[in-house]
Amino acid sequence: MDPLYIEGTDESPDIMLDKSAGKFEFTGKSLPEDVKAFYGPVLDWLDGYIAEPNPETIVNFKMDYFNSASAKQIMDIMTCFEKVHLKGLKVLIRWYFYDDDEDMEDAGASYDGIVDVPIELISY
Repeated sequence: MDPLYIEGTDESPDIMLDKSAGKFEFTGKSLPEDVKAFYGPVLDWLDGYIAEPNPETIVNFKMDYFNSASAKQIMDIMTCFEKVHLKGLKVLIRWYFYDDDEDMEDAGASYDGIVDVPIELISY
């Protein structure tokens, strides 16, 4: 499975999905004009990953900001990792947030209450 790398911009996050290296990272801001077009390749890649996942998956989210349309796409991404977790494999989502950013902390806590995947909230 080929890695998927999307370079971030002022409006979209940096995304690295690399099964062989075990790197699953989402970093930056998410305000793309067309969220479905932007996140479509990510969700397609994750569909392939769900079919043949690693025994252990650690996902890092280090988002500075995202709009409500992106929040839905992030939920869809987490649901993909939930499917891997429900197969009995180890999955951990690390949700990083600035120590003074209550909105990002609350977002991570909200996702933790929705998806059946361990989410570790980490302030920095």
